[in-house]
Amino acid sequence: MATPAAARRSRRPELPPFVRRLPSLVCSCRPRKEVVVAAPKKYPDELRERAVRLYRESDPKPTIRRLAEQLNVHPEALRNWIRQDEADCGRRHDRPTTDMVEENRRLKRENAELKRVNDVLRAASAYFAGEIDPTRRRS
Repeated sequence: MATPAAARRSRRPELPPFVRRLPSLVCSCRPRKEVVVAAPKKYPDELRERAVRLYRESDPKPTIRRLAEQLNVHPEALRNWIRQDEADCGRRHDRPTTDMVEENRRLKRENAELKRVNDVLRAASAYFAGEIDPTRRRS
């Protein structure tokens, strides 16, 4: 049976050998931010699509408040869904399309990962530079 300490160690991601030998340089880099997880969606996607379709296909246009009451959703949520659909269709230019938002999220995640990799490489190069020339003082 594994000890609690061994169980904790096994959950850690495996690091390359040169990083494991680094003293506290890797840990002293930029502190990692807590990962923020989005709240679960309150309304299913089918309801969102149905609500927007009902609004777009009805003539004369119903008030958003009345349609929201009929569908049992919050009026502001319905208003945002309609605005986002208009942006996705190209009828509204004051907000980004859903594809642009997803691309921005992907690029931000990629950017954060590259910054973490750069921090590790910077710490590794500082460690190895000190190992190669121990008489040289670091500033």
